[in-house]
This record gives sequence, structure tokens and C-alpha cells, in this order.
Amino acid sequence: SDAAKKVFDAAGDQIKQWCYEGTKEMLRENHITQPSVYTVTMAAYEAFLEAMEKADKDFWSHIQIVGVSGFSLGEYAVLTAAGTVDELQKGIDIVIKRGNLMSFAGIDENGNPKGGMSAAFGERAEILECVELARENGILEAVNFNSPVQTVVAGDFAALDRFKEIAGQKKIKARPLSVSTAFHSPMMAPAAEALKDILRKSELKSPGVKVYSNVTAKDMMEDFEGPVGEESEFIADLMARQAMSPVYWQETIENMIADGAGVLVEVGPGTTLSGIVKKVK
Repeated sequence: SDAAKKVFDAAGDQIKQWCYEGTKEMLRENHITQPSVYTVTMAAYEAFLEAMEKADKDFWSHIQIVGVSGFSLGEYAVLTAAGTVDELQKGIDIVIKRGNLMSFAGIDENGNPKGGMSAAFGERAEILECVELARENGILEAVNFNSPVQTVVAGDFAALDRFKEIAGQKKIKARPLSVSTAFHSPMMAPAAEALKDILRKSELKSPGVKVYSNVTAKDMMEDFEGPVGEESEFIADLMARQAMSPVYWQETIENMIADGAGVLVEVGPGTTLSGIVKKVK
């Protein structure tokens, strides 16, 4: 794809090297993961637009976009596609800084991870009960509400161990995820505060299409009550909160369908989201 190649060329040699030659261990490092996934997602998006241009014009003239959403880091790619982040290089700069901030927030004074994440399979209400029982004085929260039968929890290692034991007693399977720390949990509060300043300086624009927010699962701009021209600060604050807030993905998909979406297209590396969508009724 010529369009995808332009994205990789614009991203630069370092990111291209990570994407083309990076080892599995290297690509798990958050400051590498975030710009790499963002770049691949934007390349896939541009390739998708390129393919649409070559497709049957009469067919595409009947297609109406209901809205867009991105899972966690993917929300930054969505905001770029929607024009909120108006330059690819600006997006890369934001996600590199976001990755560094979240990595630092998730390690102790010796540079070791303070926490992690586990996917739990069972009824949401029962999983939330297990979270409450296991938290004690530690950090433990349900952070990704993916489907009626899958909820991801994040927290410190001791709390995750307690959660696994308690969940097992209720026949709920908990599987550790291959991530570097406890994303979207209160552990990310320092990162969120610093990220807010970065985003406020990024001159974010009002999106040109409806963007369903991770934090609210509804139109990102629905609660904006300020005057025209002050959308940037509102979006910056919302996206800073996103780093330490749960992702309501099940509700997002349900709202998109309720708003008339008949076809959902996944753009990015892998097909994880497509698999999750099939479990959302």
C-alpha cells in the first residue's frame, strides 16, 4: 500500500525499525508499544481509505459512517482520523510521551513493575464482587468492560493474586495479560495529571465525526457545554482521565449499534476487537 508506506516513512526510521525488527520483549516496553501500535493503526487506516477509493463508487455512496471508537491507545488513532489530532507527527509525539508517563507511573523505585492486568471470564457482577473482596488496602479495579462475559482487572500484584484465588472459588477464570503494568487503574493517576498538560498544549480540534469515548461510551462531545473554540481543553481533560479510567467497550459497541451501525470495521494490528464484538449482544 502506497498510502501505508507514506505513514511509516513519516513516522521515521526508529519506529519503522521497532515495527519491522522489534522482538516480542522489546515491543512489550510501553514507550515502544504505544508509538508502534499507533503508527501501524494509522497505516492500516490510510490503506483502508486507499482501498475504498478503488472500490465501486455506487456501493460506497450508500455507506454512512455512524461513528468511530478506539480501544485505549487506539482512541488516539481515532482522534487523528477524526481530525482532532491534526498531524501524524503530533500524534506520535503525544503517544510517545503518554507511553513514557504510564511506564514511569507503573514501576517502583528499583524500576520493577508495580502491577499488572488479568482477563476474567464470567458474569460482570460476580467479577466486580471478587474485585471488592480482593482489593483490601491495595490497588485493584475492573478496567476493561469488554463483553458480557469478559472483564479485565488491573492492580498491584498482591491484589491480583488475591483476586485470582477468590475468583477461582466462584468458578471465574482469571488469565494474566502480557502487559507491563496496571493500565487504566488508579496507579496511572500521576501519568494522567502530567498528560493533561501535554494534551492542553497540543491544540486539539473538535472531531469531524462522532467519536465514542472510552470513558463514557457515548459521543465524546455530548457533555461539552463551553463556547465554540474551547473544545480543546475539554478533550484534553477527557483524554487525560482516560489513562486512569475504565474502558467501557461493551457499552460503546452497544451504543454504536443502537445508533444504527450495521457493520463494524476493525482497523489496526490484529483482530482482537472483532472477536470481542461477536460476544456483545
